[in-house]
Amino acid sequence: MAKIMFVRGNEAIAMGAIEAGCRYYFGYPITPQNEIPEYMSAHLPEVGGVFIQAESEVASINMLLGASCTGARAMTSSSSPGISLKQEGISYLAGSEIPAVIVNMCRSGPGLGGIAPSQGDYFQSTRGGGHGDYRTIVLAPHSVQENYTLTMKAFDLADKYRNPVVILGDSLLGQMKEPLKKIKYKPKVFDKSWCLDGAKGRKPRLLKSLYLSDGELTVHNWNLYRKYRSLNKEIMFEELNVEDADLILVAFGSVARILKSCIYTAREKGIKLGLFRPITLYPFPTRQLEKLSQQVKNFMAIELNTGQMIEDLRLAVEKHGAVVDFYGRPPGSIPSPDELYREVIKIVKKRIKSS
Repeated sequence: MAKIMFVRGNEAIAMGAIEAGCRYYFGYPITPQNEIPEYMSAHLPEVGGVFIQAESEVASINMLLGASCTGARAMTSSSSPGISLKQEGISYLAGSEIPAVIVNMCRSGPGLGGIAPSQGDYFQSTRGGGHGDYRTIVLAPHSVQENYTLTMKAFDLADKYRNPVVILGDSLLGQMKEPLKKIKYKPKVFDKSWCLDGAKGRKPRLLKSLYLSDGELTVHNWNLYRKYRSLNKEIMFEELNVEDADLILVAFGSVARILKSCIYTAREKGIKLGLFRPITLYPFPTRQLEKLSQQVKNFMAIELNTGQMIEDLRLAVEKHGAVVDFYGRPPGSIPSPDELYREVIKIVKKRIKSS
């Protein structure tokens, strides 16, 4: 029988990383993700791993780059402003095609903001975040269990595509405690013939993002583009009651789990609400939402920000004449199910009842 534990969300991420074969962690403390480095510092040495608290976020991302160059599974974690400081290194990882896992348990912003949950880092995560024309794979868990399983998935995706993977959570998902079912996981084996593991007996290898020959960088960027396009096969999402819905709510992460209560309440009252939850924020499930928009013409994006994912939603569904409404809760407080239900019902009255 699978072992069930009562675990904090941040600890679940650390547990998933170690079980996925992560043996190197580099980080710098910042609330509200400090339980991740705390757990890694205690348990990585038990499996022969290395934990280093770097002198800064800049140092930690570059240590991650160095360890990942050797083909080892390595990770860093931080929260919003700390992730901003890591952006140059993340761009180098992507440009050099070096796999790594980066965890962002978002806090409020902009600036110092506060430690309340936020989804204000959606643009930063899904648009690359740093300089240059690149993308990171972005996974958005919505439970402690997914914090655990998606972290394992992140390491496999990073190795498969030789690309940094971002796990995008928030302080709610990091601090909450829930039952977690441990699973048997066997890390997948990927070709590591690119890694820097010593040139004795073979020709030297080179990992770089600097291309100075005429046309060389253009070729490299088109190769990266084709890789990003191929990520569509990795799209993950959850659907709840979308088959007969008059209005589909689209949300990710912590706010999506709150909305599930709204769906059940509405259904009890005969209101046909559905939920579409992107799990991969990049690649975004554009085709799946486009297909839904051919049968449902009313969508509503709900986010813990003033409107970011809504842009991707509109690109997906408006081509077939669907209408997209929005409710945003800027960082600073967590909406209750009743609050969100009232906002959703306003749109139901506006869109559904008048049609």
